[in-house]
Amino acid sequence: MKRKQSIIKMIAALTGVVIFATSCVKDLLDQQPTTDLGANAFWKTEADATTALMGAYADIRPVFDRDYYFDGHGEFVRTRGISATSGNLQRGDAYHTSSNGNAYSPSGYGQYFDKMYRYLYGGVNRANYVIENVEKMLPNASATSLPELERVIGEARLLRGMVYFRLISMWGDVPYFSRIITSNSEVATLARTPIGQVKDSIMADFDYAFEKLPTHATELGRASKPAALAFRGKLQLYWACWNQFGWPELAGFVPDAAAAQTAYNNAAADFRSVINDYGLALFRGGEPGVCDPPGQAENLPNYYYLFTPIANGDPELIMTFTHGGTGTGQGEELMRDVAGRSHEGSQCWVSPRFEIADRYQQVSTGDFAPPLIPMNPNTAGARTAPNSAVNPQSYADRDYRMKASIQWDYEFSVGMISLKSTGMVPFIYKTWNQPVTINGVNYTTYNTDGSNSGYVFRKFLRNYAGQGRSDGDYSFPVMRLADVYLMYAEATNAVNGPQADAIELVNKIRHRGNLPPLSGAKTANKEVFFDAIEQERIIELFGEGHRGFDLRRWRAIERVWGAPYGDGVWRLDTHGAQMQRYYQNAPERTYEQNYIFRIPPGERDRNPNLTQNTPWL
Repeated sequence: MKRKQSIIKMIAALTGVVIFATSCVKDLLDQQPTTDLGANAFWKTEADATTALMGAYADIRPVFDRDYYFDGHGEFVRTRGISATSGNLQRGDAYHTSSNGNAYSPSGYGQYFDKMYRYLYGGVNRANYVIENVEKMLPNASATSLPELERVIGEARLLRGMVYFRLISMWGDVPYFSRIITSNSEVATLARTPIGQVKDSIMADFDYAFEKLPTHATELGRASKPAALAFRGKLQLYWACWNQFGWPELAGFVPDAAAAQTAYNNAAADFRSVINDYGLALFRGGEPGVCDPPGQAENLPNYYYLFTPIANGDPELIMTFTHGGTGTGQGEELMRDVAGRSHEGSQCWVSPRFEIADRYQQVSTGDFAPPLIPMNPNTAGARTAPNSAVNPQSYADRDYRMKASIQWDYEFSVGMISLKSTGMVPFIYKTWNQPVTINGVNYTTYNTDGSNSGYVFRKFLRNYAGQGRSDGDYSFPVMRLADVYLMYAEATNAVNGPQADAIELVNKIRHRGNLPPLSGAKTANKEVFFDAIEQERIIELFGEGHRGFDLRRWRAIERVWGAPYGDGVWRLDTHGAQMQRYYQNAPERTYEQNYIFRIPPGERDRNPNLTQNTPWL
């Protein structure tokens, strides 16, 4: 890892790879020119090409590695703010907005991602820089160097494809270019390219990457064939959804049912290959592991460890972005965002909502438990009443992923201050940093006022001391095998209804939560099996940034929050308080603006050919 960090720093010094280093972002490609370094001084060896590629990874990582904030666009996660540092790309500036709370709420977020738009294009240019220069090296490459150079180009094209995929999934039609841009005048009149054409160009990038990448990458964080296949399949799945469900907010886009069917089939073929052809398996064989009962946390399920550095390099993590950890300035800040002050002064910017708890099914039945009943803990019997949200025993007999993902009252985690353990810390909602005696043992309660639901995350929270809140070294996954299983099930179900192999894959994911297989009633037809797939996506991918994108591609915002001009939907806490209401009396325009993002006005001011998305006119 130290060697990798030195490479990243070298390429930063040589070519200015750490772009957008100041808080003043003036135009689409506000970055240092790439012409300062002559070809006679660089681009001579495989090492040069690899060094440049590491710079591209370093600059593209920060537009993906805090995607968990995006879960605030759904109904199960509250993102009240973010830890990102304005003006610092490596510390999350791409996610930083003028209103971080509103930007990651379930509604009213589409206008806040101007920085993300610009940083994504910076990533495009960084990838182009590698691709174009390494391509110039190919004619003179030796027979032994040629495959390695083509591998570098393949990785850069995969990264470029990922960036453009993110752009079209948020903004629809976007300007497209595939060469180095050294002056903003070169793109000052560039019009938006229709989404279908951009999609085809992304497909070409993923095709090339699949052809040239190794079957398995021995270096942590570098991409391989399964990553290219998985992203190609995901792109086709999204294309199928847009064509099946429509995207009326995107002017000029005409859904095509036949194109949807073709894309579903092609997506399924790619996912099937990822699943069957590369020897990949779920973390720890998909086994649930050991799970302590409520109120104990010595033994946590295997799913918990999947989101700690123990899992770095595991085959389930098909594509990740690595982080350097302590002393590198490139650590991840997951713990800072999801934990409280008891954990190295973390800030609990991101927390589970109350409503997620009822989505965790019972181990004994494989189905949903009776709904939790919010109760004031000061009410007599509230702590022992059946199904009471403040009774710890109400959370027994649940999917093991519940214990691994969230903490409720009287759940324990390892406290840590000044890089040392402070022992076990019990979470008790609205009882912050207070002495408490539990079973004759004295504790100080979990210290945070960041949660307004009655829950905090355990997922992404380290259970050992020694690293600061901004010094994590977890390799954040942008593609997991479990997600591929679920996308495969979705694609095949859309065309052919429930298939035996897809049902088996969904059941494998359920098994890691110690749940029994799906009942026949849940696989009886296309509709109920889709519900089962969505249920697993909610639980399995919880807090990883997928839910908002799922709701948009399925056009499901109205299904979750109600129709325009309705009463809206309250979010509650475990005590029964009404915390926030969303979509109350919201007009159609509000929904439309949540389905497609606003093209940054500043970019349109500089480019007369850059049109605006219709809901934002």
